[in-house]
Amino acid sequence: MPNRLIISGTLFWALLLGGCANHMPQRSEQETRVERKPLTHSLTMEIGEPPVLELPQRRIRINEQRTFEVTDIEVTRRYDRYTPYQPWREIYEIPFGAVALAAGLGANVLDVATLGHIPENATRDWVRYGIDGLNPFMNVESNGRSQQNLAKLEEVRRDSRLEYSDLPWSDNPVTVVVGTQSHELDTNRHGILELNLLDDPFAEDEFATVDRLWLYVEDPQDKTRAEATLGISRTLRGKLREAHALIYDDLESDDVPHWVHRIKRLGELGLDNEAGELQQSLIELTHSDPELQQEFRKLLQRRTGRIALDLPAED
Repeated sequence: MPNRLIISGTLFWALLLGGCANHMPQRSEQETRVERKPLTHSLTMEIGEPPVLELPQRRIRINEQRTFEVTDIEVTRRYDRYTPYQPWREIYEIPFGAVALAAGLGANVLDVATLGHIPENATRDWVRYGIDGLNPFMNVESNGRSQQNLAKLEEVRRDSRLEYSDLPWSDNPVTVVVGTQSHELDTNRHGILELNLLDDPFAEDEFATVDRLWLYVEDPQDKTRAEATLGISRTLRGKLREAHALIYDDLESDDVPHWVHRIKRLGELGLDNEAGELQQSLIELTHSDPELQQEFRKLLQRRTGRIALDLPAED
């Protein structure tokens, strides 16, 4: 007898605990995601022609190439849904359940008499609502209060394809090695390094015994590298020290004839870009002294044939 009581009690509590949540039909949702798997990664450096520098400037283009395997994946998630039990709802669910059960039983009797012409939501749904409502250990099914748990996740791989990209190495460092010295310069947003051996950080005597530059770039994430060597002609190396002095020696301590001499000499060295930049710097330097500026313009045109124009200010 005690064993029967124990077994009966166990079954009772099992039914009680199992009936607390009103389980609802599963819900599923689908989505498609794209998986991109990197296959190859490379960097290329285009140093231009000729491979030996005759002028101090060179535009060097750096691009980054990647190959990906792109796969479309169809994802299906299935959720178990249930209505959590709240005891206080039984206050109104029990009486409503009794009414619904009676109405449902009546609808089933009438359905037999009318040869199945009563809608299913009256014959079946009312009866199910009534039974759930009369059960003191279960709430009636409610979509508004329903909760869900992920029951199953399915992923099906669909089409796979290769995707290629070739993009500029934008705003990234480039290491330039001159002999034992190493300098770090940056590309612009187009992936171009504007190399100028007369600009910082290169020193005026750095190329006296060096006849080539070694350039390299490296991606810090996967250590992908590209490198190139760019020669420096003997003629250019001979010009660099003199040109550096012509451009960077103190301008304010010189007079107008010496300014004009600097510009003329840069032109004679074949450094027309540097001559034009120095000319513009002197126009800006004399902006607050119109008489001095006019003297400079006249002497510059007479000795070099150059006409100094005011360039519009940059925004």
